Amino acid sequence: MDGQLLLALLLLLLGASGLRGQGPGGPEEEPPEEEEVPEEDGILVLNQRNLGLALRAHRTLLVQFYAPWCGHCKALAPEYNKAAALLAAESAEARLAKVDGPAEAELTKEFAVTEYPTLKFFRDGNRTHPEEYTGPKEADGMAEWLRRRVGPSAMRLADTEGAQALIDSRDVVVIGFFRDLQDEDVATFLALAQDALDMTFGLTDQPKLFEKFGVPKDTVVLFKKFDEGRADFPVDEELGLDQGDLSRFLLTHSMHLVTEFNSQASWAISVLAEVGGAGRGCLWQPPCQLSLPLQTSPKIFSARILNHLLLFVNQTLAEHLELLEGFGEAAPPFRGQVLFVVVDVGASNAHVLQYFGLKAEEAPALRLINMETTKKYAPAGGGPLTAAAVATFCHAVLSGQVKPYLLSQDVPPDWDRRPVKTLVGKNFEQVAFDETKNVFVKFYAPWCTHCKAMAAAWEALAEKYKDHEDIVIAELDATANELEAFPVHGFPTLKYFPAGPGRKVIEYKSTRDVETFSKFLDNGGELPAEEPMAPFPVGACPKVAVSGPVALGLPVAGVKQGCSFQLGLCLQDTPANASAEPKEEL
Repeated sequence: MDGQLLLALLLLLLGASGLRGQGPGGPEEEPPEEEEVPEEDGILVLNQRNLGLALRAHRTLLVQFYAPWCGHCKALAPEYNKAAALLAAESAEARLAKVDGPAEAELTKEFAVTEYPTLKFFRDGNRTHPEEYTGPKEADGMAEWLRRRVGPSAMRLADTEGAQALIDSRDVVVIGFFRDLQDEDVATFLALAQDALDMTFGLTDQPKLFEKFGVPKDTVVLFKKFDEGRADFPVDEELGLDQGDLSRFLLTHSMHLVTEFNSQASWAISVLAEVGGAGRGCLWQPPCQLSLPLQTSPKIFSARILNHLLLFVNQTLAEHLELLEGFGEAAPPFRGQVLFVVVDVGASNAHVLQYFGLKAEEAPALRLINMETTKKYAPAGGGPLTAAAVATFCHAVLSGQVKPYLLSQDVPPDWDRRPVKTLVGKNFEQVAFDETKNVFVKFYAPWCTHCKAMAAAWEALAEKYKDHEDIVIAELDATANELEAFPVHGFPTLKYFPAGPGRKVIEYKSTRDVETFSKFLDNGGELPAEEPMAPFPVGACPKVAVSGPVALGLPVAGVKQGCSFQLGLCLQDTPANASAEPKEEL
């Protein structure tokens, strides 16, 4: 009996063993392999499920968080695809990927994505500390940014032939001469080289190269094929190499002493800011764009050269061309302080002339503008524009000896005959601060889309109140008239000047329609409690873009709300106050 029981137990165990690995339908299936990451145009398409797989498979990964509705993301897409193709053609280690932010809310939360596009660089599978991408938004720049993180950011130079070949290969080449390549100053140098994509970097510790190029100690040398040809930055033996100081030095000395103004280049409203009346700051309208040459403008912005000296000449006239030599001779002592710019009045630069209150026939002429204060200066008298005269003028402005000038149109003969009164710089104070009148003024730009949109309402308001003796509805073209006491920071800006003493000023920030305007006027410059003032304007077009971000949700040119045009970003969430009136900021 015991034998039979043991046999039964044995058979039972064998049967259980035979069934192991089988399911109801037969043998158990093999565990599924990890899914492959899908691609679109050479770009990895990531989501919550496959991000970890992609990080394990690719040592270096640049990930773009985008939104399908984001205009800036759409503009970036072809460049992003091109960058991926460039790297693939080189069999580069770095890969590009993308994440649909709105569809992958968990990932946008994990990586604190608040605006589109946001790009993050992942290295060695590190998911917790990606590097924020701060490089260019065009294909070659993105590819180079990645190359300098995957490979060396500076070429190691061993002999004279290699060093000279590198110097000859580019207009601007930077070589670090260091006795000890393990020194922390070298790490500082290489870190800067990672991001200075418009310069080529080399590195050496060879004594023969120190001797060949006349370098007595650790020094960073910028070689260039223009102006002085070379600029040296010795390393402080006690303090070491400061990355910020070196960066400013390289930016300043890599620029030409004299730059020719070019209104056709594709970048630079945010740099030149004020220079260019009719179209200043109109970021979404290509005819409005103003700029310095593409390769120069970003450097000006980064180097913070705030004083720009403009020489207006007609380059078809020989006597004007002769002035360029003296203009260039005056420039070297002001490197880093004043940017010298030549403007050809015979080219398509009428908007620049207008901004400075000049006419083409007044050339040659000299003007200086401070980009931070937007104050403009002109030399006194009409003497010849020699190198000495240019230098004297610069010194006088920098030392505060020259007063800025303000633009004003002439007072039109019929300025007060229409319901909307026309103000200019010359009659503004007389009208706005008339103690017997309540004056409501619209400060506008002729090219401003938001100003055009509210023009009919402003005319209707003036018609409604034209018989009120104590109310004046007026407008002032702020691109042609400047008011020192009332800087205008956006188009349109609406200001109310109530009657009585004290020169009181109230800024109107609510809805731009006749009904709300009327309530504001009838209530003495205040809106009733049921008409709250808008907390902030949605939408902006900067006039001085260097001063800060453009505002939110620009509802123009078919671009979704939530876009910051200066930064080239779309906010993840549309502002709550989406009904607030748009404004084109200065």
